Amino acid sequence: MRKINYIKWILFCAFLCTEIISQAQEISISPLFGDGMVLQRDKSIPVFGKTDPNAKISITFRSQTATALADSEGKWQVNLKPEVYGGPDELIIKTESMQLVFNDVYVGEVWICSGQSNMEMPMLSNWAHVNNAEKEVAEANDSNIHLFVVERNTSFHPLQEMTSTGWKVCTSQAVADFSAVAYFFGRNLSNSLNMPIGLIQTAWGGTVAEAWTSGETLKTLADFKESAIAIEKLPTDKKELEKKYQKDLEALFIETAQLDKGIEGKDTLYSVLDLDDSDWMEMNLPGMIESTKIGSVDGAIWFRKTLEVTKENAQKINSLHIAAPDDSDETWLNGVKVGESAEWDVPRIYSLPKGLVKAGKNTIAVRLTDWRGAGGFMGEASHFALTSEDGVRIELANQWKVKVGYDMRDVKTRPVQPNEPNQPSVLYNAMINPLIPYAFKGVIWYQGESNVGRAEQYKELFPAMISDWRTQWGADEFPFLFVQLATYLKRNEQPVEDSWSELREAQRNTLQLKNTGMAVAVDIGDADNIHPGNKQDVGKRLALWARNKVYAENIPYCGPSYKSMQLKESSLVVEFDHCYQGLKTSDQREVTGFAIAGKDGVYHWAKAKIDGNNIVLSSDQVIQPVFVRYAWSSNPDCNLINSAELPASPFQANL
Repeated sequence: MRKINYIKWILFCAFLCTEIISQAQEISISPLFGDGMVLQRDKSIPVFGKTDPNAKISITFRSQTATALADSEGKWQVNLKPEVYGGPDELIIKTESMQLVFNDVYVGEVWICSGQSNMEMPMLSNWAHVNNAEKEVAEANDSNIHLFVVERNTSFHPLQEMTSTGWKVCTSQAVADFSAVAYFFGRNLSNSLNMPIGLIQTAWGGTVAEAWTSGETLKTLADFKESAIAIEKLPTDKKELEKKYQKDLEALFIETAQLDKGIEGKDTLYSVLDLDDSDWMEMNLPGMIESTKIGSVDGAIWFRKTLEVTKENAQKINSLHIAAPDDSDETWLNGVKVGESAEWDVPRIYSLPKGLVKAGKNTIAVRLTDWRGAGGFMGEASHFALTSEDGVRIELANQWKVKVGYDMRDVKTRPVQPNEPNQPSVLYNAMINPLIPYAFKGVIWYQGESNVGRAEQYKELFPAMISDWRTQWGADEFPFLFVQLATYLKRNEQPVEDSWSELREAQRNTLQLKNTGMAVAVDIGDADNIHPGNKQDVGKRLALWARNKVYAENIPYCGPSYKSMQLKESSLVVEFDHCYQGLKTSDQREVTGFAIAGKDGVYHWAKAKIDGNNIVLSSDQVIQPVFVRYAWSSNPDCNLINSAELPASPFQANL
């Protein structure tokens, strides 16, 4: 019998194990796949990732096992057959030498929740407050709801990877930092469907729709083709990008200063005391430029105010207060710069040097720079004042003079900041593309504020973005439900042209796209806060659309919507859909919010009377009305609802 050298045998086994370990096939997989995940029911289930090139992958879930081979780059995808809702189960991923096991895997309804700050706004935060937030969070324990957050990121090229802490069961702790709108939407679905609900939050405050749209689609849109092509050509190295950005930023400041009519060399012409500003537009503050005759403009806008100060008060005044600029400001008093800040949505208090305020005539000048969306001042009239420590206060809100310094449309230099989210396709690349091809039911979306002022463009861009996502997933026309902009800013006393209303109309027109739905929020906004606290009703109204249109529940799901109109003598008769048991008002007053115009296009408030599913409109100032508008203001006085207590959407129409 042959003797065995045990020492050599042990060393050989150790060597063999080391070789096996070193040759083990690593499995790289998206954080979408993990403990507690929710897979979409009744659809093919794609499971995907990376491993060694040409390796064999095996997926086992419930009673089915499926296999696939990785391609030459190691990418693989296995499509499991559709499953019914339920769980928990295990999902096992195997190669020849490795195995991943995921526990507490559920099958149910998965929704992607995207947009800007009103979607990102968490249940608890230090920058916005959800109504009854503490109580809602304390009671937010629902094991049916599972939460997933895609962390903020940008990229100039489509990514496969994302960063996330993974799936979390909905508890008070987990929901505190999660989207309030998404949670309230999911809660409503959970109560109705009684099955696992997966919510994937991928949102970033203050962002524009083009950032969420692929470069492939943007290149088909005239307004974005050039910038989309330029972004695709950018280098991937961030250090190189940062160097180029700093160089272009310097060039931008030089170019804009040269374009700005209020600046000549080192002199700020529009800040001087004795400037003749008699031909400037007059405006009371706060307010947005888009709501004035200047209209939509990004760039520099100058604000000037001249006032008289008594000798006694001049010696006491030591602070200048101005409301929160959108986006940044530089401020002068009597030609001396007293402060500047790029901090958005924060009221300014600038300390004044002793002796700067003069007895008699004084001039305040503010150069406001608006990079995107609406531009102007947010907050309240009381935020504008000169004050002293002993209680002297001079109000400054009224009768400012306004003039455009330069318009960004005239600027040729466009710096590309490596981590700036408001650039074409960068959020699609980093926060949407990595989700593909994960299976889901639909999308809820809350965005538009950052595209205010570009409504005509949004009419094409927003539907294109929705179609883009559907194409990129190679999916059917999945449900896409969105929120129409809520009320905001100062209320207008007379009918006006309004950029917020134009954006709302662009959103309403998007309903022409198949399988879309719109939650109206015109009655639950906040004049002083772009982040209104009533996210409960927003989530509920999105869920009503889903429950009716997606899950075939026979319930009212939207407010009255414009159907048609006809002229009867000197009155317009406007017919509405979705009235259910009839039209009424939310506050027992007569119907408000309608304006009509004749061929001259000059709108006047209309007397409005409910007649079945119709509203009969008339005005002594309009003999033969042709045009109608409802709730046509950033913050309208409107009260039309249906029997389900749901508000009518703002709209405009003509014969």
